[in-house]
Amino acid sequence: MIFTGKSVDALNQLRDDSHHKRERSRSIITSSWFFSLRRSGKKNKKTYYKLAKSTLDLTSSFSQLKDELGEVVAEMEAMEGGGFVADDSKPSNKAKQTSIGRKKFNMDPKKGIEYLIEHNLLAPTPEDVAQFLYKGEGLNKTAIGDYLGERHDFNERVLRAFVDLHDFTDLILVQALRQFLWSFRLPGEAQKIDRMMECFAQRYCQLNPNIFTNTDTCYVLSFAIIMLNTSLHNPSVKDKPSVEQFITMNRGINNGGDLPRELLVSLYESIKTEPFKIPEDDGNDLMHTFFNPDKEGWLWKQGGRYKSWKRRWFILNDNCLYYFEYTTDKEPRGIIPLENIQVREVQDRHKPHCFELYAAGSEFIKACKTDSEGKVVEGKHTVYRMSAATDEEKDEWIKCVRQSISHNPFYDMLAARKKKAQKTNVHSKS
Repeated sequence: MIFTGKSVDALNQLRDDSHHKRERSRSIITSSWFFSLRRSGKKNKKTYYKLAKSTLDLTSSFSQLKDELGEVVAEMEAMEGGGFVADDSKPSNKAKQTSIGRKKFNMDPKKGIEYLIEHNLLAPTPEDVAQFLYKGEGLNKTAIGDYLGERHDFNERVLRAFVDLHDFTDLILVQALRQFLWSFRLPGEAQKIDRMMECFAQRYCQLNPNIFTNTDTCYVLSFAIIMLNTSLHNPSVKDKPSVEQFITMNRGINNGGDLPRELLVSLYESIKTEPFKIPEDDGNDLMHTFFNPDKEGWLWKQGGRYKSWKRRWFILNDNCLYYFEYTTDKEPRGIIPLENIQVREVQDRHKPHCFELYAAGSEFIKACKTDSEGKVVEGKHTVYRMSAATDEEKDEWIKCVRQSISHNPFYDMLAARKKKAQKTNVHSKS
């Protein structure tokens, strides 16, 4: 089982972990990896209200997810506990094992692949696993992206085999990107994206050798297209780039030379006319944020207006900090996106082991919460102060929050790659 929540009191210990531990819906704030690519300073506060409201609306579908999860757990327990006698010679048994393997994969990709290999449903080769992921039957596309992005030798070989299954021959770059990004959901970590897009660029240039002088050009232009998609179609971005700005942005990336203007214009018009489609996952996608948190636990939180302290269950994941009144709540009481904020240790007269989140400058932290009537309202905090149970817990929270604070690493990564791609012809000849 992958459920990582801790039993924190006697009541929770009496509850059935497999049915009740994580009855929460995934926040739509982090449902799209494109959202993580938006430029700082281009955000619209109203977006957070709408997104948070959408979070609450998702609870109507969670009952079905809960029932399905209960069924999955029952099937797994029956299989692993001896209630089901495996006979690999029977097609019905193989089909059932395959179904369980898919569901295991959707909850924990590594364990799902291990289960399928262990039951001789997959060969332990990168090619066979890649074919399984490429077909994607019954698989969560977020889980596929997570597995392909792992930095392990076998996973990286699977990634290369997975990319090799795509045929980009004679496709313009934007068409190839549409095909590639539809086959899985790109994860949020910059390093994972870097490996995936590097493989994509190599494959595209292999099949279309006369378009770009090197793979770095393809890599940089691919990211430029992705960012263009975000800028043109994300409602938070008010200043939409023109075609001339897009052309200027990509000057000199072709080994020091410029790409043909007509190519860049066609790419711009394609994205402007039709944005990238994000793969839609089934209900299992709702589990990922709260089933696999970066950190979770009880903290005392100071109120914004009255400065009273209330105990809240916090979950840190996907560059957001969520807090709940109880561990079994279906939706968070508040959501704090960890963007353009900092964290520091503080002393408080009333509570020990304190730390706080604070906004850069004098701005309010762009967060949202539900009030006593269930309405979504804007948080009015310039700081969020929390108190941990121990000094060690405080230090661990500060460390984890710092690691999750968004600083748009994509742009740092692209800057380095763009510099490499912009080598002058003089330098290449020397």
